[in-house]
Amino acid sequence: MNSMSRNISPTIPRGEQESMTNVVIIGSGNVATCYALALKHMCHIKQIYSRNLSNAQALAQQLHCDATSDLKQLAHDADIYIIAVSDDAIASIATSVPDNGALWLHTSGSTPLQVLSCCRKRCGVMWPMQSLSKSHPTLLSQAHLFIEGSDASTCNDVHSLASIITSNVHQVSSHDRMLLHVASVFASNFANHMFTLAGEVLNEAEIPFDALLPLIKTTIAKLDHMLPSQSQTGPAARHDINIMNKHLDMLTGIKHDIYKLISHSIENSHP
Repeated sequence: MNSMSRNISPTIPRGEQESMTNVVIIGSGNVATCYALALKHMCHIKQIYSRNLSNAQALAQQLHCDATSDLKQLAHDADIYIIAVSDDAIASIATSVPDNGALWLHTSGSTPLQVLSCCRKRCGVMWPMQSLSKSHPTLLSQAHLFIEGSDASTCNDVHSLASIITSNVHQVSSHDRMLLHVASVFASNFANHMFTLAGEVLNEAEIPFDALLPLIKTTIAKLDHMLPSQSQTGPAARHDINIMNKHLDMLTGIKHDIYKLISHSIENSHP
């Protein structure tokens, strides 16, 4: 092993390690950390790879495994390799490491299976529809995992691995996974940005964002027993043009444009 890698003595007895599925995690960010911690009790996490060695070592320390920042030092004898890196780095990693016959997975919502199947015989996808963070790794157990495999047998293997993490496992195509990713952007990323803009509006009156929390929580809680379209309220749903125009007069720039566009969409959805 070169100077860019470090062995950390495992605490799992060697005989038990050999009977467990050996997994290499490629990545050390939020998704990589959540997968590693979710699998550590049922699999032997053999190695963590990251371009930043200190990041790899920090995660490896939690898992009592090897860490490396050199793809040439990637363990060649693992059963499963999980690529949990930024979307634009998946292909370069996959093509930099020879196919060793193991199962290779990526965790992206928007990257097709083909990015791996062009250079791997056994490959798949295991994408979590969840906003993950290192500080809340258990969120992965509550997520829906959307999987894909290069063939039926491989897909079964991916399903078995995903089922260790959560009972919410679904097989979908790359195309449908992309649609799911688009939906998640609307439901999570865009919604969160709306909270940011709402906070900026409140800042003008020096009102803390906390004032919105009961409203936000109630809006989300309603989704447990009704569709979003059924719980829609507000001036646009009522077609209250007078109130909407007063709001627009108070807004400028991008907030004015967003308010007008979304109000128009709500009006069309509630004729």
